[in-house]
Amino acid sequence: MQPQMGNERPGAPVRPVSAFVPGAAVPPPPGASSPFAAGSPFVHPGAAPLPRQGVPPPQAAGPPPFGVGPPAAIGGYRGLSPPQGPFGTALPSQGPFAAVSSPQGPFTSAPPSQAPFASAPPPQGPFASARSPQGTFTSAPLPQGPFAASPAPFRSPQSALSQPQSPTGGAMPPPPTYVRPPPVQSQAPPMQGYYPGAPPANPPFLMSRPAFQQPVQTMPPPPIGPAGAFGNQAAYPSAGPPVGGTLQSLVEDFQSLSLSSAPGSLDPGVDVKGLPRPLDGDEEPVKFLEAYPLNCHPRYFRLTTHAIPASQSLVSRWHLPLGAVVHPLAESPDGEEVPVINFGSAGVIRCRRCRTYINPYVTFADAGRKWRCNLCTLLNDVPGDYFCALDASGRRYDMDQRPELSKGTIEFVASTEYMVRPPMPPSYFFLIDVSVSAVRSGLLEVVAKTIKSCLDDLPGFPRSQIGFLTFDSTLHFHNFKSSLSQPQMMVVADLDDVFLPLPDDLLVNLVDSRHVVESFLDSLPNMFHDNVNVESALGPALKAAFMVMSQIGGKLLVFQSTLPSLGIGRLRLRGDDVRAYGTDKEHTLRVPEDPFYKQMAAEFTKNQIAVDMFFFSEKYSDVASLGTLAKYTGGQVYHYPSFQAATHGDKLKLELNRDLTRETAWESVMRIRCGKGVRFTTYHGHFMLRSTDLLALPAVDSDKAFAMQLSLEETLMITQTVYFQVALLYTSSSGERRIRVHTAAAPVVTDLSEMYRQADTGAIVSLLGRIAVENSLADKLDSVRQQLQLKLVRSLKEYRNLYVVQHRIGGRLIYPESLRFLPLYILAICKSLALRGGYADVSLDARCAAGFSMMILPVKRLLNFIYPSLYRVDEVLTMEPHRIDGSLKRLPLTMQCLDTGGIYLLDDGFTFLVWLGRMLPPELVNNILGVSLANFPDLSKIQLRECDNEYSRNFMKILKTLREKDPSYYQLCLVVRQGEQPREGFLLLSNLVEDQMAGTSSYVDWILQIHRQTQS
Repeated sequence: MQPQMGNERPGAPVRPVSAFVPGAAVPPPPGASSPFAAGSPFVHPGAAPLPRQGVPPPQAAGPPPFGVGPPAAIGGYRGLSPPQGPFGTALPSQGPFAAVSSPQGPFTSAPPSQAPFASAPPPQGPFASARSPQGTFTSAPLPQGPFAASPAPFRSPQSALSQPQSPTGGAMPPPPTYVRPPPVQSQAPPMQGYYPGAPPANPPFLMSRPAFQQPVQTMPPPPIGPAGAFGNQAAYPSAGPPVGGTLQSLVEDFQSLSLSSAPGSLDPGVDVKGLPRPLDGDEEPVKFLEAYPLNCHPRYFRLTTHAIPASQSLVSRWHLPLGAVVHPLAESPDGEEVPVINFGSAGVIRCRRCRTYINPYVTFADAGRKWRCNLCTLLNDVPGDYFCALDASGRRYDMDQRPELSKGTIEFVASTEYMVRPPMPPSYFFLIDVSVSAVRSGLLEVVAKTIKSCLDDLPGFPRSQIGFLTFDSTLHFHNFKSSLSQPQMMVVADLDDVFLPLPDDLLVNLVDSRHVVESFLDSLPNMFHDNVNVESALGPALKAAFMVMSQIGGKLLVFQSTLPSLGIGRLRLRGDDVRAYGTDKEHTLRVPEDPFYKQMAAEFTKNQIAVDMFFFSEKYSDVASLGTLAKYTGGQVYHYPSFQAATHGDKLKLELNRDLTRETAWESVMRIRCGKGVRFTTYHGHFMLRSTDLLALPAVDSDKAFAMQLSLEETLMITQTVYFQVALLYTSSSGERRIRVHTAAAPVVTDLSEMYRQADTGAIVSLLGRIAVENSLADKLDSVRQQLQLKLVRSLKEYRNLYVVQHRIGGRLIYPESLRFLPLYILAICKSLALRGGYADVSLDARCAAGFSMMILPVKRLLNFIYPSLYRVDEVLTMEPHRIDGSLKRLPLTMQCLDTGGIYLLDDGFTFLVWLGRMLPPELVNNILGVSLANFPDLSKIQLRECDNEYSRNFMKILKTLREKDPSYYQLCLVVRQGEQPREGFLLLSNLVEDQMAGTSSYVDWILQIHRQTQS
């Protein structure tokens, strides 16, 4: 039976008036609990009289506005006064409702003494609950029956006293001796801006709601009746919270910064302390694993946003790079071992069309005899020995026992079909510059001792191969035949036609020739100690090394201390030209001058040879040209400007040790497959692109990551989920061919705000940094920095447009919670070693070396490189050693955080900088440094060593702890005193990225500038 709405035609046959009036209902009799009680669609015929002709039916407009209704208006007992008719005339008692007042219409809400037009006492404040007539909005009791609600959660104390409520929310019957309390005459006015808790505009419904629902009203209906009835009533308060869908749309689903700077004012109008800062370092998006628990860990694969846009129009509105960062050999989180699966002679199970490896997101059909590829949806046959029955939900019974079906990261043992040739043994070939600069700096001694100390730890024992070639103006080959007691050196002076003086024994098995190799390393420093040759024939030496290694492959380590000056590949001292900066020729300083090195890199990669470059020159050594050898072979660039063994020896020793002993994947290729509708188009890192999507990596390790950009192949995506699979085929040091597979899924969304909500700042910054470094090879530095700023402004402006209609955000810079650190990180990229300033700010070699490092750094290390960690250490030096690590707190990178009486440590992952305030007690400085500053004016030559006191031991423990957190590089420790110029400027002040320096913006100015541009 459809309830009546209370708007019957006048003159209709007399029938019961329905109590189902929107916003109003007849109060129930005391103790009424039957379905025919007031407020139910089934009402007793004598419940209420018909309205008079031309008079609106009795109705109410909802609950009282914020507690102003009298007790009777809230359904309480009104006493023994006779029921009032529409115009104050008493009505006879009718039916079972005789004991209760009849419905109170707009003209009958007052007690007998207060006619509608009589003068009523004024309401006592907007939240008073006096018994004065309150008009249409409060004249009727609360709705009863199927839409009955429990008492309003916000009830004023007065109404709570005057209206006893039953446990079920209805009005309780009055006691026989009920005495109406005196009306409350006044109430303390509410505090300014304080919301005391008014009842909601619509009381909450019960759990069981009928099919018909009242429409949600954010405003009460307009008043009905003469205006005089509401003359003394307070205006409808508009401070109440909206309800329903309106509430959801008005919630600020974003973060904001209030900006109130006035033109010409010195006050920036920004709370500097409230600016977002990434003092906790990188935030891995591990929460996404809760929605997709079968994904690989974000440490291996991170999307710039874990919400793939469904259309090209969304991509165009995103403005930030859409892509991923891949770290295929990252250290396993929480020490978990990657499961290794061996399918034996049957081979690895793959999709026969797209070649996707079986993974947790495939589905099984046909009672387990078929499996459907999650990337291309092809139905594949399940091999007979891999068959397993399915349960009622379509899952295999053995799914939890098979890691390839339950884990996002897996490693398969590859069969012979994945081998072009038998796995080669790990080989290490050292190309060492022995010119006069290398001898005088102590380079040969450090290199020889470090290599000798690592011989027992080289991966691949007992298969490892090793060889050496030294060069200056000639090439020196060394015979390591196992039958010799001492190595034999053979000199080739013909640089135009390089040849090998021996067919064999230049690259030998380490186990067989161990004694010969050790003898060579012991004699190497003294072998060339009288050398005064200043020339370098690096090009011919590279060709000779290629001839030695081409049959096996491996890793080539080049130690270069002089600019190549002889033979093929010789480079001119082009240096850093100040006249080129700011012109179209500026970028030519940062690109290779000679194509020879890129051609050699291509040959090295083709023969599975990776090149690591070590630079030691105090003068210009053209890192831009020589670094391409590492860039296109999957190698790494190390830079030690003005190398001196006493100062830089420890750093070289530790970094060379890690390079030689870390676990390495040899003869590698990597491919990333995507689901329908998307594909990776551009790749960034150190590799050679063999085809459109195949990355050739002669050697790769846990210290290298890669970034790539994603594009949509279709105008409109039709799938709900996109799948990605990273596959790295490599040879382990033990000689086993393996495939490491990372699988991930991400939802397809049609809402731009969801893309922002699922954004990953670390991945975005990592990709932006790589793109900026590559752009600097084809454009001016200033243009590259402007492009970064433009991307940020467009992105935040697009995000602002999503909320500018619903919210008042005129004086605020709004941004998504996920990207709260993005403005600061982009400012840090612009101020990084690779991109900041111009001619006088960074040496050209240091700039290029930093660019090569940024191209391979994983996300966490890259973020720490561009926004270093700053700690105050003097306050923790007196603590117990086990409490020191937990007491170190990162500080914002601004001069305002530096106290002249403190010791501060800056860590960017490559260097430690110890800053000594000028007000430090001399005794504390002497205890830590081991020397007196008064007797040691040149702090650039100081070497920190542990001294026999508590301060020194604790200080060295801090350095050791920070180094152990990231063993990929060894931080060289430099000491600078406050006010020591120019060292303080380029060592410390240039790294305080939140401060203004050399024509760059401070963090506050940057935020104000971004805000103005987003509003334009």
